[in-house]
Amino acid sequence: MSKLHHVSLALGLFASAIAIPTLAQTTANIPPGRLLASNCFQCHSMTGNNSGFESLRGESASEIYEELLEYRSGQEGEGLMKKHALGYTDLQLRQIADYLATIR
Repeated sequence: MSKLHHVSLALGLFASAIAIPTLAQTTANIPPGRLLASNCFQCHSMTGNNSGFESLRGESASEIYEELLEYRSGQEGEGLMKKHALGYTDLQLRQIADYLATIR
């Protein structure tokens, strides 16, 4: 191997070593549920208050979680919300509810 190839390889490894902790630090700052809740923003907006759809602003995490469970079980109808709720585990629904409750 040439000296230039060794230098390129060393620089590539060094750059990779720097990028990995930076990525970990970035994802560590994202609140649990934020990515999962991004699907909710299509209808409810990022502020949780979109005309034409139920406002999520001011609801507690418990209220949102119970509503999501009711949608998933069919107690709240058979529409789009049921389809969304069926796609998540209980833990994921809890994380979504916890995140949405922080939107003010």
